[in-house]
Amino acid sequence: MKVKGNHSSVSEFILLGFSEPPEHSIILFLSFLLMYLVTLVGNTTIIFVIRLDAHLHTPMYFFLSILSFVDICLTTCTVPKLLLNIFLEKKSISFHGCFLQLHFFTSFGNMTGFLLAIMAVDRYLAISKPLHYAMIMSKGIQLRLVAGSWVIVSLHSAAHSIMAARLSYCASNKIHYYFCDLPPLFKLSCSDTSPNELLLLTEATIVLMSPCLCITISYILIIVTICRMPSTEGRFKAFSTCSAHLTAVTLNYGPVLYTYIRPASAYSLEKDLIISVLYSVGNSMLNPFVYSIRNKEVKGALSRVLRKRVFFWRK
Repeated sequence: MKVKGNHSSVSEFILLGFSEPPEHSIILFLSFLLMYLVTLVGNTTIIFVIRLDAHLHTPMYFFLSILSFVDICLTTCTVPKLLLNIFLEKKSISFHGCFLQLHFFTSFGNMTGFLLAIMAVDRYLAISKPLHYAMIMSKGIQLRLVAGSWVIVSLHSAAHSIMAARLSYCASNKIHYYFCDLPPLFKLSCSDTSPNELLLLTEATIVLMSPCLCITISYILIIVTICRMPSTEGRFKAFSTCSAHLTAVTLNYGPVLYTYIRPASAYSLEKDLIISVLYSVGNSMLNPFVYSIRNKEVKGALSRVLRKRVFFWRK
């Protein structure tokens, strides 16, 4: 730490989230390495299958490929640094590195919510307006939706990162977390964090809840539309296209709402470490399985791509 007058100015933070005994380090390292590799392989496979199979060149799968890319970026914000710190005596991250990590982690985390909301609206349009769907969800609209969402989440994350960086951290530089996130930073600060908490509980609530509200409304309309379908087979087919998305929504919003829509006084180290692993690593790792196992089109596309590659290699 650097000392300025009567206060200390933190130049780096120590990440103590997984300060396990040395004999447990190898198990912890291998566990997170395996999760990270599964995340990379799974999401990269989804991106390439969508890219290579013409049957998946639709808005739904365009948004899914963006979601897979965001999942890779979200996990990369935290896990490589964690893997490096597990075997280092000094588990440090620079002051600027901490808030850069916070900014990108928050951006990619919120982008996941926005993409899930866009995908919910896309499913509603595909089911309720099949004749006009291609015209409404044009390539230009798809790109505008993704770009607009990225602008919103970037501004949101910048506001929180800048405000958190302006807090005083004079008592300690030890974060009992494995990456830089808002709740543990608020807990660490020795200055008044009430403006930050107010921003988190208002503006952040809006940013988090707007996609959630959009998803809820979309699925109410989808259910109403499906119930009006005369054919049982048509109803089943329409709902089956939404099942994977609903599973991804549940996996994403449970941990996120628990972590951010509450006062800092409710922060609990043990619970929050487990929840943080779920939303920073677990969701990104599980999404490819959710969308491949519960989606016949993705399974069919994966099978076709693999057959083409095997046939090409045999030639």
